[in-house]
Amino acid sequence: MSVRTGAQYVENLQKHPREVWLRGERVDDVTTHPALRRPIEQIARLYDLQHDPELAPVLTAPGPDGARVGRAFLPCRTQEDLAARRAAYRAWAEPTLGLMGRSPDFLNTTLMAFTDSPGVFARLGQRYADNIARYYSYVRDNDLFLTHALITPQTDRSKGASEQQEQFLHMGVVSETAEGLVVRGARMLATLAPMADELIIYSLPGLRPGDERHAACFAIPIDTPGLRLISRAPFDDGTRHPFDHPLSSHFEEADCLVVFDDVLVPWDRVFLHGDVELANALYAETDLRQHTAHQTGVRGLVKLQFVTGLAMKLSQSVKIDGFLHVQQKLGECIAAVEQAHALLVAAEAEYETTATGTVRPRFNALQTLRVVLATQYPKLVEVLQTLGAGGLLMMPSAEDFGSPIAEDIARYYRGAEMSAVDRIRLYKLAWDLCGDAFGQRAVQYERYYAGDPVRILAMNYLAYDKSDCFALVDRALALAGDPDTPAP
Repeated sequence: MSVRTGAQYVENLQKHPREVWLRGERVDDVTTHPALRRPIEQIARLYDLQHDPELAPVLTAPGPDGARVGRAFLPCRTQEDLAARRAAYRAWAEPTLGLMGRSPDFLNTTLMAFTDSPGVFARLGQRYADNIARYYSYVRDNDLFLTHALITPQTDRSKGASEQQEQFLHMGVVSETAEGLVVRGARMLATLAPMADELIIYSLPGLRPGDERHAACFAIPIDTPGLRLISRAPFDDGTRHPFDHPLSSHFEEADCLVVFDDVLVPWDRVFLHGDVELANALYAETDLRQHTAHQTGVRGLVKLQFVTGLAMKLSQSVKIDGFLHVQQKLGECIAAVEQAHALLVAAEAEYETTATGTVRPRFNALQTLRVVLATQYPKLVEVLQTLGAGGLLMMPSAEDFGSPIAEDIARYYRGAEMSAVDRIRLYKLAWDLCGDAFGQRAVQYERYYAGDPVRILAMNYLAYDKSDCFALVDRALALAGDPDTPAP
């Protein structure tokens, strides 16, 4: 198999029932469950785009054996390759308006980054490097959809994983057997896990000495016995009318706590374990953060453009866009969009070359973009809330159009040069994005998508090459001369 169709993706979900819990009940079939069916349909549409005559050359490229594979799986060797990958990311971000933060291409880049850095895994033994290479080929050639869970449960953040009240409250390796590792405990935050094919586990930097049992990197099928997914309460239970909730009725992402109930991870699926130092180094030394940030940046740009376009159209609908203070706010939105776009282009133009001869986008530009998305998206949503004002709170429902008050609806809800139905549709869209629980989840998601934004800014300072800045300061200091030198 090379690239899948949407039907093949859905069929695979049906063939592999997984343990998903939602509102206290176990889900029998994720493809038919009212709260999961519609987002699965959206992901299936993404897979179908790989077979669209116009988009197939954008989304796919020849793999090692000549068969076409998803472009996100393939390493880049030129700046043109990076631009082509950006186009592929955008082709999948636009249909979901940037609202599905963990579309399949995100973790495809992770596997590519891991495989492009075999020496990192080989430090623990060559078999681990071989394992990641085989797994990458398996996922690429079968076009599978991965989710991941990087964060420990928010129990006692003042203590490390090995210091919690229970030894395996945070996911850890209970024992090693001839068949593989036995894993127990929990991880979060696995977005879209109920509709994924596989789960990959690795750690963000921060493990401490003593956390050796919690230092592990591996991948397992989502239907592995003992693996349990506990979903948050859905914003859309399957009954929301698309007119009233055009976004949440299509793009709801199930976020899950992942519970490992003595799960067996076969040795050929283990990529790292027991080494805290290596687990902490994995994120940076595989260049994972640059490749995932590239995909994230493109998706985030689409999302910024969407909320900016919506704010502009909403302003035009009642003709407030002629006021200077409104133009100022819309100008700020445009500035955020252009800043994100410029950072993406700069990251590609000033690419870095790896030891294997592949290229990656420049780190500092993408790290800055992470901060831009985390800080600017909430601000743009606030602009939308401000410009929509009280009008966002008083929109009628789809049922009102066919009721005895339909005439009132048509008369009093129209815009400056817009029918009532068009204005209500626009304001409903804005409310779904900036006021509804679905939209607020999207805001919170962007704030912490790449981790703590304060920590990211601190990392920017600590890792930044300060030589150019310091050289300018030294040049300026030299102008002062020696205090004992007579003034001219």
